[in-house]
Amino acid sequence: MDFTQVMAGPFCTMLLADMGADVIKVEPPEGDSSRQMGLCEGGEGPSYWALNRNKRGIVLNLKHPRGVDVCRRLVQTADILVENFRPGTMDRLGLGYAAVRELNPRLIYASISGYGTTGPHAARGGFDLVAQGESGIMSVTGFPGGPPVKCGIPVCDLGAGLLLTYAILAAYVHRLRTGEGQRVETSLFEAGIALSVWEVTEYFATGKVPQPMGSAHRMSAPYQAFRCQDGYITIGGASQRSWERLCRALGLEDLLHRPEFSTDHARVKHRHELAEIIEAVTAHRPRAHWLRVLEEAGVPCGPILTYPEALAHPQAVARDMVQEVEHPVGGRIRQIGPAVKCSGTPATIRRPAPRLGEHTEEVLREVGYTADEIEALAAGGVIQRCPSP
Repeated sequence: MDFTQVMAGPFCTMLLADMGADVIKVEPPEGDSSRQMGLCEGGEGPSYWALNRNKRGIVLNLKHPRGVDVCRRLVQTADILVENFRPGTMDRLGLGYAAVRELNPRLIYASISGYGTTGPHAARGGFDLVAQGESGIMSVTGFPGGPPVKCGIPVCDLGAGLLLTYAILAAYVHRLRTGEGQRVETSLFEAGIALSVWEVTEYFATGKVPQPMGSAHRMSAPYQAFRCQDGYITIGGASQRSWERLCRALGLEDLLHRPEFSTDHARVKHRHELAEIIEAVTAHRPRAHWLRVLEEAGVPCGPILTYPEALAHPQAVARDMVQEVEHPVGGRIRQIGPAVKCSGTPATIRRPAPRLGEHTEEVLREVGYTADEIEALAAGGVIQRCPSP
């Protein structure tokens, strides 16, 4: 049962759905708020479709006592419940972990919030932008001397979704072994800190406050974007072998004998000088030239692509990273394909994101509601069914 909205929670439940879980998305009468985001019109659109495929959708009015009763009946049949309300909201509805555990002791109850369920900021809402700021990510994103910059993707939202997914699966394995359910949780704030591995390591090891470094790596050099005649490429000369190959490929063999560049540690200390030396060479030839030269030399490198270019990349095509699904309102729509490949249980896109209330009647019938009971619930504003497309 999926009580989540917008991104972090829906991303988690979509990953489970891609792997075959029967995910029932529970929406309020107004729908998941992502249905009203910029790219959506009339409750349908790409913002919502992108994170809710492979789910069945029902509408329950949890402000109505009978809506909570329906929900409690559904919980008794569920393996997992995922929610991303502010801490305390589900308790006030009578659907907190302590309450539903009595109905279903085997239930895995999973929560995503802004800051977690304990601590002085537990009651605050969760937003990716705020979490990036408070977790330190924005302080190290961008270029030295520039203003704080948000990471280009919602890394705290998506990171929290990934973290909760693996926690759910670990709890599920535990339940298979013991029969016991449990509560698992994470937060956007914790995801931001957890993903800051190199930055926190630098602080712990040196006591210095990590600073923004543009595209450079704070633990290795040269490992960043470099300017060419017609744009930028990335070069990863982090290992000693790659460094030596890079010097020979660029005609900079003399750098191999300079003590300030002799080890990775030394190169990190002199990264700015080193980057200037390398760009003085790469800036005079086009990207295609250097990519060919570096690949032939065995130096990790690549072009910096736009998203249209990345999605059309032969490797993305070969790995089915763009797939299409038929939607009753949107027609033939494109989706990011599953990023994990399993030989025995492949992740698949089986159905598009549900229309608001599309499966309400279907799901209620499965847990024993009669046609008359469903009609009464609909008439009382407890549930909502989807009109024909």
